[in-house]
Amino acid sequence: MACNPLLLENFIYRKRNFVYSFVRHRLFVLCKQSLIRVQSAEGIKRIEISPKSNLKQLYDIVQNSLKVDGFGLFLERNFATELHASGSKLVGTSLKHGDMVYLKQIAGTSSRRASTTAMENIAFNSATIQSSDKISNTRPSNNIIEDEVDQQLFKSDGTIKRERDSKLCHHNANGRCVHCSPLEPYDESYLKEHNIKHLSFHSYIRKQTSGMDHGKYFVFDDINCRIKPGCREHPPWPKGICSKCQPSAITLNRQTYRHVDNVMFENTKIVERFLNYWRTTGHQRMGYLYGTYEQHADVPLGIRAKVAAIYEPPQESSRDSINICPDEGADDVDAVANALGLKKIGWIFTDLITKDASAGTVKQIRGIETHFLTAQECITAGELQNRHPNPCKYATNGNFGSKFVTICVTGDQTKQVHMEGYAVSAQCMALVRDNCLIPTKDAPELGYVRESTDKQYVPDVFYKEKDQYGNEVQRLARPLPVEYLLVDVPASTPLQPQYTFTEYDKRQAFPIENRYIDGHLQDFNALSNYLAAWAEEEFLEAISDFHLLIYLYKMDMLPLRQHMGPLLEAVRSKNPNKAADFKSEEVWKLLESLFQASSTGSGGTTSYPGGAAASAGNAGPDAMDLDANTWTCNHCTFINRGELNSCEICSLPR
Repeated sequence: MACNPLLLENFIYRKRNFVYSFVRHRLFVLCKQSLIRVQSAEGIKRIEISPKSNLKQLYDIVQNSLKVDGFGLFLERNFATELHASGSKLVGTSLKHGDMVYLKQIAGTSSRRASTTAMENIAFNSATIQSSDKISNTRPSNNIIEDEVDQQLFKSDGTIKRERDSKLCHHNANGRCVHCSPLEPYDESYLKEHNIKHLSFHSYIRKQTSGMDHGKYFVFDDINCRIKPGCREHPPWPKGICSKCQPSAITLNRQTYRHVDNVMFENTKIVERFLNYWRTTGHQRMGYLYGTYEQHADVPLGIRAKVAAIYEPPQESSRDSINICPDEGADDVDAVANALGLKKIGWIFTDLITKDASAGTVKQIRGIETHFLTAQECITAGELQNRHPNPCKYATNGNFGSKFVTICVTGDQTKQVHMEGYAVSAQCMALVRDNCLIPTKDAPELGYVRESTDKQYVPDVFYKEKDQYGNEVQRLARPLPVEYLLVDVPASTPLQPQYTFTEYDKRQAFPIENRYIDGHLQDFNALSNYLAAWAEEEFLEAISDFHLLIYLYKMDMLPLRQHMGPLLEAVRSKNPNKAADFKSEEVWKLLESLFQASSTGSGGTTSYPGGAAASAGNAGPDAMDLDANTWTCNHCTFINRGELNSCEICSLPR
């Protein structure tokens, strides 16, 4: 009789036994615990949780058990119905004992889940603040300084105001109903009605932070296409790789938002001056856009890039190509732009081929039947956007995406010159940053994702399209249509022109830098002739030219950069008194005397206004003898001694 309990115990707790399963189930019920199965790429994991726990606690337990970040839990195997990490919804209302949920790693531009330990020090004081201010408490980091326009939009209400409808609204003037209450900035019906194709970046953030948890688990995760370094469980690639260090496969999705919603050139003369090079030579041209970011009223919580000037770096161009050369003066250009309150906000290039010169028409090269941007241009845009990232408090590394825009000047359907604006997605930026995307040889509209080699591991990249039967199928991105990487940005000019710099009406503009053709060179004679065309009281208007200020800042004959602070401030604030004070300084009077010496030594008749001759007369007899016994080289503008017949610098004849 003593052996009967032992036999019964073996019978009850034997594996794969019905009685064992029944007893275990009853124990869980008595203990008020539920067993939830979580299926992931690494297998099935069993989680024990109370039915009275909320879904947020379920996410925390799954994260601690599986050691994963950036994931979502779904009820179906096809990831259709998602279980949101809500602090108010209980597990027992959505799941019962023994149910299976499916874990999906979020490999894309964003994720609503992140490490809970990284979010624990975020405080929510919802009892003492208004509902419109609750969003400000969801910021993962307060140490990141965002752009000024982002800070303004973050503090704004952002809702779309609606007037009272006389037919549908039956309340008084102070009341609100479903027909006149404000709409959220991401309202789909409003965006469709006003033909807004993409959400603004801040509208997208508001949409993701509009849940019960106010975006506590919302964060922009940076896409990683490289093997995580430091794994000691195997030899380094190509001898070994594991699931911990291997980057996840990427499925390309069309980006539903954009960082910049419109590009506005202050006036048409900015683009006309840029196109003059193509009209003169027939060669293509490239330049950087300098301007500011401001709020765009036509799009809810939108951002507009306002272009004030175009800087053309050193380049070698032809009818079909542009080769950008290293620019040693790029830092000087940025320094001048920063002093003027401007920053580099994009780049512009031409793709124009004349069709009929007499009619002024060009060929239509780009369109829906050919391509919008080539793969090489997308890679260049991705590289430039990586150089100019967008500071974002919701990003894990402090930066996400970019406000850097791409403008292509090409022919439209009417054979006229027009501008098209674009930006590449965050997925494209990651592929370009990790050197995974290359152009194809014969098809400009197709890119190609590299294959893994002994030196570099490249994850699988997929995109989805519809086949001939209308079914959505997944394709390997070898090759890849670049339309999956693009976000279009409208480009335009205002009806009422705006001018940050000089408005040229009848006067000749100062030449643009790095144009090595006749009539477009920046030299000392061009500077003297340009300033001679302006009256003395027009000094501020004459000096307010972006290309002229860069030339003065970089001039080697008379170093001015140490003295140009007051002048740049005068141009920025459009203060004629400060400009007059700079004109009376000793360094500018010295430049005026050089103008006078240059015109006298070269036998010219050009005279600089503002008393250049008087200043030369007040300099004394020694200065007059110096002017009479010197001559200025017409090629390099160097002032030589009178007895020389050739220039000391360039050795060219007098």
